[in-house]
Amino acid sequence: MLGTPDPRWGEALVAVLVGDPPSDPTAAARVAEQHCREHLADYKVPRRFVFRAALPKSPTGKILRRALREELTRTNI
Repeated sequence: MLGTPDPRWGEALVAVLVGDPPSDPTAAARVAEQHCREHLADYKVPRRFVFRAALPKSPTGKILRRALREELTRTNI
């Protein structure tokens, strides 16, 4: 999860789910959201769920969170 700019809240949580793309992304996002609602406080539940095959990583294998945040902000996914 990471924060992206949001005009209303200032920043909104986005969950980035990695793996094979689901056949029905909308249904998969609903399942993920329901799971979060059952286990997290309301303010911690992501506003958006994004599916990716892989995360951007540095040569040492660390996740490039800044690059991912910029991509999500630029594409407004």
